[in-house]
Amino acid sequence: MRDPSVERENGASDSTAATTTTTTTTEITSPPPMNSPRQALIERLKDYGQEDVFALWDELSPDEREFLVRDIESLDLPRIDRIIRCSLHSQGLPVAAIEPVPENWVSTVDGRTMEDREKWWKMGLKTIYEGKLGVVLLSGGQGTRLGISDPKGCFNIGLPSGKSLFQIQAERILCIQRLAAQVVGEGPTRPVTIHWYIMTSPFTDEATRKYFSSHKYFGLEPDQISFFQQGTLPCISKEGKFIMETPFSLAKAPDGNGGVYGALKSSRLLEDMASRGIKYVDCYGVDNVMVRVADPTFLGYFIDKGAASAAKVVRKAYPQEQVGVFVRRGKGGPLTVVEYSELDQSMASAINQRTGRLQYCWSNVCLHMFTLDFINQVATGLEKDSVYHLAEKKIPSMNGYTMGLKLEQFIFDSFLYAPSTALFEVLREEEFAPVKNVNGSNFDTPESARLSVLRLHTRWVIAAGGFLTHSVPLYATGVEVSPLCSYAGENLEAICRGRTFHAPCEISL
Repeated sequence: MRDPSVERENGASDSTAATTTTTTTTEITSPPPMNSPRQALIERLKDYGQEDVFALWDELSPDEREFLVRDIESLDLPRIDRIIRCSLHSQGLPVAAIEPVPENWVSTVDGRTMEDREKWWKMGLKTIYEGKLGVVLLSGGQGTRLGISDPKGCFNIGLPSGKSLFQIQAERILCIQRLAAQVVGEGPTRPVTIHWYIMTSPFTDEATRKYFSSHKYFGLEPDQISFFQQGTLPCISKEGKFIMETPFSLAKAPDGNGGVYGALKSSRLLEDMASRGIKYVDCYGVDNVMVRVADPTFLGYFIDKGAASAAKVVRKAYPQEQVGVFVRRGKGGPLTVVEYSELDQSMASAINQRTGRLQYCWSNVCLHMFTLDFINQVATGLEKDSVYHLAEKKIPSMNGYTMGLKLEQFIFDSFLYAPSTALFEVLREEEFAPVKNVNGSNFDTPESARLSVLRLHTRWVIAAGGFLTHSVPLYATGVEVSPLCSYAGENLEAICRGRTFHAPCEISL
């Protein structure tokens, strides 16, 4: 950054020289006072009650003053003020009552026939072969809760292969591209490409790009990956005032995973999808090591239902499990997700007498499918929505960490706009192993995710005719099957039948 003090010195020298000729020339060439941008901004900020951001102006260096001015000028103040006012006002207002999701709205594991699964699998592979599926990865978070400062997708959960979350997901894309080419292709196979859109944040973007580049994009073509950043919003106090992280910068935070819709629109990637012939979009979070990226069965089901949006769900493990669940908002209203804190104990424990399941049992696990047309609609609708979720968090401030509010949208906010949403049950032990908390925590740790993968893949190997030896109890170990070998346990007989593997190990091509 150029030092404004140098510019002032140069200006003073020029002005002195000019004075020897004419006073009029001096008035023209003198630089504007340093506080003129501040005065204009203060007048704007007063309209929104945020003028305190300049409280320490007199103590700032020229560089710090310039940084603060640019920081404030970059904000869409009318929009942010509207979001703050509407979001704070919505707190404590009555909301529509919730109802359980109708049973016939969910495709349950038990209710599917083998014919259904085969039909959906082939339908999905054909759609992928035709280039009509795009994949969006929500990867804006850092791994601070896991003890690392890198993007969470760089994390290695301790599998025998040592692969990161990013690598595992990239290799699943490679596998499904190969399967689509083999199963659908008539005559000589042609390359199949799934375009991968990876949402980062200002805090992870550069590191994510460098990580992919240094690992040669894990075998994918560089031009089949598009990186884009989600937006940020200022963090605020409970009174709606901006929190200053330093005397010359605002505390900001990503605008939630629901910011993906607006970010895709503003980066013109929705236009990019349309130009590529993409009709359907698979969207998921980075921290699920067992995610079936571009799942053909889910895609085929989604197309078969003719819905605008869909979500994979798992059954709630027990009434007090701290997960969001799908509900209907209002009598006969649309599907949405409510947090566990919104369900009182009687509702959380209520049993559906016909099925024997919890009435509110369908957990949201951030595995979604949308039509591109619907995402375009949502990007416009949520852009106009001024009510954001308020998350009370510790915010870094110039006085140390302070309790404040982050403004967020969630990806499931879109379901309120959907004319139809389909829910697709999957088994937790097959498709959901999130990595959220450091080892030693009670749940969602790298160790719990690692064991879930090893146990699932061990079942695949045994089903394919393989054998295992192990020097520690089998419940504590197992084998890892490379995604390049198998997407969901298929095609392992040639590799495993009659062979013995010593756990832990990776089975690869």
